[in-house]
Amino acid sequence: MRPLTIAACFALTTVAALTSAAADAQDAAKAPATTAAPAAIATPATAAGKADVGRQLTYTCQGCHGIGGYKNAYPNYHVPKIGGQSPEYLVNALTEYKKGTRKHPTMQAQAQSFSDQDIADIAAFLSNLK
Repeated sequence: MRPLTIAACFALTTVAALTSAAADAQDAAKAPATTAAPAAIATPATAAGKADVGRQLTYTCQGCHGIGGYKNAYPNYHVPKIGGQSPEYLVNALTEYKKGTRKHPTMQAQAQSFSDQDIADIAAFLSNLK
């Protein structure tokens, strides 16, 4: 049953990412064209996160990290509490999972579906939790 749960989480995250990308494309199409120089591309360390967007992206996180009450979903694994962590820690951790330098199959699958902006948004939301 656990592979099914992981697959469901991955599928939901993928759908959320695709929905977000489609909404971004629609917003970009509505934006007026400008002749100004393009802005510098933000890196994970400098991207400004939007907590309201991060809140929507973290719905699958609560299944394992259990921010409300910190319930451990997998008794054989230590699942760290991520609510209230510093944004820098959260950005670094998710970026390392995305790159594969931090090893955990579920977290790597989750992080690979996030853009750098998604990671910044997630960090902005989670860092403000108590």
